[in-house]
Amino acid sequence: MHRVAEQLIAATDDLIAEQSGHAADYALVVRDSVKVPSYRKIMCVQDNPLVRRIHRIAWEQCYLPLARRKDFILNLCNLGPLCHRDCATLIHDAQVYSVPESYSLGFRLWYKFLFFFIGRRHKLIVTVSEFSRSELVRYGVASADKIVVVHNGCDHVLQVPPDEGQLSALQLTPGRFVLALANTQKHKNIAILLRAFAQPELKNVTLVLFGGATKAEFENLGHVVPPNVRFTGRVTDSELVGLMVNAGALAFPSLTEGFGLPPLEAMALGCPVVAAPYGALPEVCGKAALYADPLDPSAWSQTIRTVLDDEAVRQSLVSAGRQQADIFTWKQAARNLFEAIKTVAPA
Repeated sequence: MHRVAEQLIAATDDLIAEQSGHAADYALVVRDSVKVPSYRKIMCVQDNPLVRRIHRIAWEQCYLPLARRKDFILNLCNLGPLCHRDCATLIHDAQVYSVPESYSLGFRLWYKFLFFFIGRRHKLIVTVSEFSRSELVRYGVASADKIVVVHNGCDHVLQVPPDEGQLSALQLTPGRFVLALANTQKHKNIAILLRAFAQPELKNVTLVLFGGATKAEFENLGHVVPPNVRFTGRVTDSELVGLMVNAGALAFPSLTEGFGLPPLEAMALGCPVVAAPYGALPEVCGKAALYADPLDPSAWSQTIRTVLDDEAVRQSLVSAGRQQADIFTWKQAARNLFEAIKTVAPA
């Protein structure tokens, strides 16, 4: 989510700089004391240390709309001030409704409360896929005519130099390991991969799980982690790129996704993708991925084996994947977002 915000801001700044005649001023309002990139047209407004002491929710719901009461506010991370109507808010998905078991009760109640009013009070709702748009309409967050789709980009990964240190650290053989997300949320469905890699077809293939979840966390949830599974822990962007360019495939078995950025990132880097045909994944991956039943571990083991062993299939996926990834650029995303906002923002 924060990756999307960062890339959209940078691409929008480039777009504004390329155009002339803009009478409006553009500001990035930053609450925390963080290092912010230097933009050409978007000025950065960082609050003073006293304001930073305000709780994040109070800052967002009280201080921000008061301080920027004359401005149109673009919120890029799901939430925004309820009492400020001149807003456009990017809501990435409707998963607090569709997969409630993946979130705590408090989180669900808070988000549902905010979504109810944001969808009715803010002038524009932006989301990242047609699937997410249909879900937001389905759950009554906003009407279809109020929601515009702005697909994410993925070309940022092409600017990241690969760091292959994880290969030696985990003793990985290029092309003979499969990459997936280390996440214990139920809808991410990583358990199906653990079961698939316990099968004989994949006993000599390593599953590499990147991200914050640990082996102990999976085991505490009752999952059996087979011996051919490795955990990287949190990785840098360069380390992740280094893993993707060397992986035999990226496996993405989610039961739902508002967009699904990792498969596109992998495609851009020439890594074949095996995904579940659920959520926005067919919309995003198109015909450039192989799909497997997210409830059948044998389907995953067989499909992954095909990608690793059949060179013709692999090369076809690599070529199709790069073409698919080329469709999704941050420049186009910024252009679509900018045009949508112009229809509702004061001149």
